[in-house]
Amino acid sequence: MQTKHFIDDPVHLVSTALHSLTLTNPSLAFDAQNKIVYRRPSKELTENAKVSIISGGGSGHEPGFAGFVGKGLLTAGVAGSIFASPSAEQVRRAILTRVPTEKGVFVITMNYTGDVLNFGMAAEKAKATGIDTEFFAIGDDVGVGREKGGKVGRRGIGGGILVLKSIGALAEAGGSLQEVYKLAKQVAGNIVSVGASLEHVHVPGRAVPDPNSDEIIPTTEIEVGMGIHNEPGSHRVTATLPELIKVILGQMLDPNDKDRYFVDIKKGDKFVLFINNLGGVSMLELAGILAEIHKQLKEDWDIVPVRVIAGTFLTSLNGMGFSASLLKLEDTGLGSGKSMLELLDAPSEAVGWAAAISTSTWDADNTATADSHAAISGDAKASNLTLDPKKAQKALDGGIEKVIAAEPDVTKYDTIVGDGDCGIGLKRGAEAVRKDLASGDLPTDAVAFVNKIITVVENTMDGTSGAIYAIFLNALAHGLREQDTGSSKEVDAKVWAAALKSSLQALAKYTPAAVGDRTLMDALVPFVETLDSTGDVKKAAEAAKEGAEKTKNLKASLGRAVYVGAEQEWMGKIPDPGAWGLQEFLVGLAEGV
Repeated sequence: MQTKHFIDDPVHLVSTALHSLTLTNPSLAFDAQNKIVYRRPSKELTENAKVSIISGGGSGHEPGFAGFVGKGLLTAGVAGSIFASPSAEQVRRAILTRVPTEKGVFVITMNYTGDVLNFGMAAEKAKATGIDTEFFAIGDDVGVGREKGGKVGRRGIGGGILVLKSIGALAEAGGSLQEVYKLAKQVAGNIVSVGASLEHVHVPGRAVPDPNSDEIIPTTEIEVGMGIHNEPGSHRVTATLPELIKVILGQMLDPNDKDRYFVDIKKGDKFVLFINNLGGVSMLELAGILAEIHKQLKEDWDIVPVRVIAGTFLTSLNGMGFSASLLKLEDTGLGSGKSMLELLDAPSEAVGWAAAISTSTWDADNTATADSHAAISGDAKASNLTLDPKKAQKALDGGIEKVIAAEPDVTKYDTIVGDGDCGIGLKRGAEAVRKDLASGDLPTDAVAFVNKIITVVENTMDGTSGAIYAIFLNALAHGLREQDTGSSKEVDAKVWAAALKSSLQALAKYTPAAVGDRTLMDALVPFVETLDSTGDVKKAAEAAKEGAEKTKNLKASLGRAVYVGAEQEWMGKIPDPGAWGLQEFLVGLAEGV
């Protein structure tokens, strides 16, 4: 493992690396505070409106993702620190202030929990303000199969760049938001990828690992299925390159491997072969790897790719490895000039795609910034849905008091089956909401009332549960707005139930959690379903409490409880902390109605 670096300060490293993109491509600008690289608002971009595409993720994957910002590809890229997702606030600012929104915004990232939650939260918040927004998480890896991947699904690795290139070209050609969204799902669903690496990587600023730890891959071994954040794959092998490639192609193409056979392949199908350098493999060696893969594809699988693309696209810092991807080409249904292959071949001006920057771009006025775009507040327009703010405050106070009183129990439960912060997080959020509501100035606009709470939750509740609550509340605001018919109407149980059902559907895009997984969904779903069927808040709260009680006998399939503690010691005794805290709030809410 290489542990020496020219720049050891990871914060300085990320900032300067992002700034450098504006030096190599003058059509780009850099929002240093929020780590956003975006296309300058030139006449070409603003007068001929197109769908804006925003992607991003942790730094350390260069040129992904900011390196793919440019004409014909992304409109903006949002970066986190090394191997860490950017915050939802960073992404929200990118949507609201750095890209055109007239034709809609497509938010797309790789399928990793932090990225899905934070980019997803920003997408839902954009929807809540009236911006036409769609979200998609790319999963193309088959090194970790269905059984191990579980509900989380496939990880996003190198092949995902083919998705970004395809949709970027479509947006540039004038494709609609729904066409871009549909194409992203289609291309991702036709890609299989597997990575391999000789070593883990060292992150600048971190301690040097113990040479005897699992962080060091033995000299004679290769990790098959290595992820882009040092994550392990399916297994390690001692093998020559031909033997390694045989294993990799088997995982990608063997129809008998039901755990990994994600793309149906028929004789005569056409493919694009995509080879991605994880950062530390010499171009000489990468070329040799490509040749071996191409040879075995032809000889063993009767596949001769119609395009071969190789280079450094999505790295793991200076990872001593590579990933191989195959994209099965099929009809997009978009008409002439918009086939998968034509979209991949379309020109772009993103340095990560190794496309030349045209003379006209260099000669253009490259001084404009997006500072004059919409204010960051992103305040949504008024709705025609009304409520009595005092009654709403009274009901919420009932729930808040129950949550605060239950904090010791929730904390105790979470200390046993989690990391101990659930109770404190819920209490912190509850106290902040109570304080904000007590300050007065409560709107009668139901959407504005919910948005007031959203702001408090986003600023006070952190961690996974905070992100889930924020996504749900943003989706609730959007769900309410969907029922605004244009005439004044007071929200009742029926309106709330419909909005809550819409929120559940939105939340399902960002977490696989469902009833039975021992999460807060075991309380939330029964509440929403019962409210929808009965219109009775008290019965809905009782259903939530029953659902939370049932978690005592459920085996955890998501979250830290999957691997923390001895399950047999708490089975039948300890409810899921998140579900228990939520039912306390809902019971108190019902009492206050």
